[in-house]
Amino acid sequence: MKIEINNIYAMDCIEGMKNIPDNSIDMIVTSPPYDNLRDYQGFNIDLHQTGQEIYRILKEGGVCVMVIQDQTKDFAKTLTSFRTIVDWVDNIGFKLFETVIYRKHGTEGAWWKRRFRVDHEYIPIFFKGKKPQYFYKEHLKIPTKHGGKVLSGSGNRKTNGETTNTVKRPINNLKCRGTVFEYLMAGDKNPLKRKHPATFPDQIPLDFIETFCPEDGVVLDPFMGSGSTAVAAKKLNRNFIGFDLSEEYVEISYSRLKEVTSTQQNLTFTN
Repeated sequence: MKIEINNIYAMDCIEGMKNIPDNSIDMIVTSPPYDNLRDYQGFNIDLHQTGQEIYRILKEGGVCVMVIQDQTKDFAKTLTSFRTIVDWVDNIGFKLFETVIYRKHGTEGAWWKRRFRVDHEYIPIFFKGKKPQYFYKEHLKIPTKHGGKVLSGSGNRKTNGETTNTVKRPINNLKCRGTVFEYLMAGDKNPLKRKHPATFPDQIPLDFIETFCPEDGVVLDPFMGSGSTAVAAKKLNRNFIGFDLSEEYVEISYSRLKEVTSTQQNLTFTN
């Protein structure tokens, strides 16, 4: 079958991606249904095979952004996140650009008397080839505490114990946010989105698509869920492809797209 852009397919993502040509996708943004942490209607996934297909279809310099966390079982973490990162790098061929910490409002849950509250998830960023084909981070910058001031600093300690001279320099109003991204909105409160059992904030795909996907590029989400990746892609004038085994979730995604896109008449539900 032929896979068309700006469509979401109700089918297994591994089988679906097999119909996509090599080196044709600019970016992947996804959150796989890991460790049975939510009810995904009984569906199971193979992250290794998923990674193999993602690597094949990504262009040289293409980027894959994944949101993932580990289940706690018998007081111990499953390490699914770390195992997946090592497997994709050592056995599939990806390089790890960075692992961003997604900071959120954690819930106490059943373990609140016996564990720390979990206020984060991991966002490993993989790329194919020598370097990412596209990188832009101006929209990610955050206010600087002393922006606009002139301060002394930049003295560094040498290996022989001496310290270099300090210098005076103006402080920029904005700075790189670093590798801790805060998404503390406690959900997007979209009633359609809440029909899905496990979602991430829409701001995540918005931030990363603008950073790593060129304009008019194609973003693919193999586990489309409630449609956040597709919605973000359309808002940013990028194309999308999505897969999800659940027809119910595919319908939710299209309903959300109809709320935000002026090209809704060109979208079709594909089984």
